[in-house]
Amino acid sequence: QLQLVESGGGRVQPGGSLRLSCSASGSTFHSLGMGWFRRAPGKEREGIACISSHGENTNYVQSVYGRFTISRDNDKQTISLQMDNLQPEDTAVYYCAADTGCPGSAVVHRFPLSLKNWGQGVLVTVSS
Repeated sequence: QLQLVESGGGRVQPGGSLRLSCSASGSTFHSLGMGWFRRAPGKEREGIACISSHGENTNYVQSVYGRFTISRDNDKQTISLQMDNLQPEDTAVYYCAADTGCPGSAVVHRFPLSLKNWGQGVLVTVSS
């Protein structure tokens, strides 16, 4: 069982950038797909990005493709989400999560497919 702790949320103006980080503790980090999902007010959970266990594959939901970049450092047991050109519709609580793998682009919106390991979430607010 991983313990996941996110950091880096905050308020930013449209067009701005934020970088989220997630620190993991536990022995299975290097064997798990990792990623981020978000929950906006009044909306269902949406997977937005994932990365495979050794970082060789990444997938993004269409709404963030080209604006967000996910990365991981297995030595430090961390993952990050660089978010650029943020828009008001990106306002949400963002959660780091682990899963058995990183699903393909057609289903990444459902990440994690098995909701067993996730953090406490950080709030990202995009507003002028």
